Amino acid sequence: MTDAPFAARVVACPGCRGDSLYAPSNPYRPFCSARCKNNDLGAWGNEAYRVVPAQRSDDADGDVFEAEAEADDAAQ
Repeated sequence: MTDAPFAARVVACPGCRGDSLYAPSNPYRPFCSARCKNNDLGAWGNEAYRVVPAQRSDDADGDVFEAEAEADDAAQ
């Protein structure tokens, strides 16, 4: 691992897409300000960020169980 100092970069703020200094001197990084950081935190608190579950087909599950039942019946 190198002992090189951290290089400050200017990145896009995830909140407002404006310039944000990504460096230890910016306490809100990767955000540009407390406002953007708090807006993002509020969105998480209100469950605005969600992962949409994959849609399952109930017919597909039923077909599997029917096939297993038919195989059990045939084995008897």
